[in-house]
This record gives sequence, structure tokens and C-alpha cells, in this order.
Amino acid sequence: MDITVDELKTRLQNQEKVNIIDVREEWEYEEGNIGGQLIPLATLPMAIENQSLEAWKDQEVVVHCKSGKRSETAQKVLQMAGFTQVRNLIGGIEAYWKA
Repeated sequence: MDITVDELKTRLQNQEKVNIIDVREEWEYEEGNIGGQLIPLATLPMAIENQSLEAWKDQEVVVHCKSGKRSETAQKVLQMAGFTQVRNLIGGIEAYWKA
């Protein structure tokens, strides 16, 4: 299941609680972010293993990266770990900034 940039922007503007994981690298995050929790894709399995994301297991989680490719992988990793409502941001943060 994916989420569009417009849907995410609307929800953030309405100050809805949205669990966001940014799977880009730290330097990318520092260049610009939308406030998500930074967990680079390479460290995602460790974050799952040490249960730092356990509270989100049955909640909606939006994952994003630069273009949507890494976050698509992250979506699959999270789903295989039992996360039930993982949504990939279509087009990534590049599409978000352009919208």
C-alpha cells in the first residue's frame, strides 16, 4: 500500500499524527527532511531487531527516501517483520518538495 505526496501533505497540514521513517542517509536527512525518524535503510533490520519500532507494529507507518526505491525495500523489510500498515511515499521526498 502506498501514499501519495498530496495525501501526506494534507495529513501533515492537518496536524495528524503520522509515523514517518526516513530511510535515507544522515547527510541526505540533514540537507532537508519532513520530520520523520531517520533510520537509514542499512540500519533498519537492526532497529527492528532491537525493538525500537515495536510500538508502531500495528500502526500506520509511512516510509520515504529520495525517490521511492529504498523506501520500497524498507516497506518490504518492515512487512516481513510483521508490520501491518506500511505505506511507501510515491516519488519520495523529491516528489514531496516539488508538489
